[in-house]
Amino acid sequence: MKSFLLNLIPGDGIGVDVINEGVRVLNAIAEKHGGLKFEYNTLPWSCAWYLEHGRMMPEDGVTILRDCDSILLGAVGFPGVPDHVSLRDLLLPIRTGFDQYVNMRPIKLLPGLVSPLKNDDIDFVVIRENSEGEYCGKGKTAGDMALQESIFTRKGTERIIRYACEYAKNNGKTKVLSATKSNALNHSMVFWDSIFDAVRAEYPELESSQMHIDALAGFFIMHPERLEVVVASNLFGDILTDLGSAMLGSIGISPSGNINPEGKYPSMFEPIHGSAPDIAGKGIANPVGTFWAIAMMLEQLNEKSSADLLMESVCSVLKASIDTTPDIGGKGTTAGMSDAVIKEILK
Repeated sequence: MKSFLLNLIPGDGIGVDVINEGVRVLNAIAEKHGGLKFEYNTLPWSCAWYLEHGRMMPEDGVTILRDCDSILLGAVGFPGVPDHVSLRDLLLPIRTGFDQYVNMRPIKLLPGLVSPLKNDDIDFVVIRENSEGEYCGKGKTAGDMALQESIFTRKGTERIIRYACEYAKNNGKTKVLSATKSNALNHSMVFWDSIFDAVRAEYPELESSQMHIDALAGFFIMHPERLEVVVASNLFGDILTDLGSAMLGSIGISPSGNINPEGKYPSMFEPIHGSAPDIAGKGIANPVGTFWAIAMMLEQLNEKSSADLLMESVCSVLKASIDTTPDIGGKGTTAGMSDAVIKEILK
């Protein structure tokens, strides 16, 4: 029996709803497999925790989290707690503390979904630098001026670009596109471009190119079928992937992996839909983003057959429109959609 310990941070709003369903699905996967077991350590860290304790997690939170095989996050954010606080005090310490320098976000139109672009050929991945860049938290406010700093190191920039090239090489992809804005950001992005040029020279078999972020946003809409692997800085990748999720017809669909590729520290997986407090507890949140994030987690844990089973089950439910949630045109519930996925897993 192979056992995995998972640290769960349900967080706020619908994060709690979807993580509950994620546990049910994981238990179904373990039952179907017969040789897998998942153990859970649920942590109450959230904006509610912040309002009670003045912080998003305990001082030794990263130490507590380290003792696991992987981390599954629901969502954080709630009225009364500024978004920059939850990012600064919870998400960033985990990403940097565990050197989760790869943020992996697949943008793929699953069966049964209808893109607002009226384009069925959407299947690419955005690989986002996740540990420095624009989200380093450095800067100052003095009187009528605010100075926001970005930090780009050669190590950080080179390793994310190399990761993107290796991912393309190892997954049958032929194109790597770098997001830049070097015409305006004449230090950080010129630096990024120079490193991209150096790394891509080592992969002559790949068709590598770069595009300014504003033009690239338009390219996402006009020609998504031409995209395979996009590599971007922290800020650019964040913006592009939310756009990518909207291209799939619902923000509730997409997953995210905050990955430490070397396996020295646990990685963290999450849906990207946010806490959506307006529908929290109503039973209509789309759980697919969480299930897809769990599939990514299982693959990272070298349980690819279980990851494939989960995604095949999700796709079957979506294709047949079984109990699907209102955000994708259905009349089902969070639990009902999860029931349908579980039924597919176990049959």
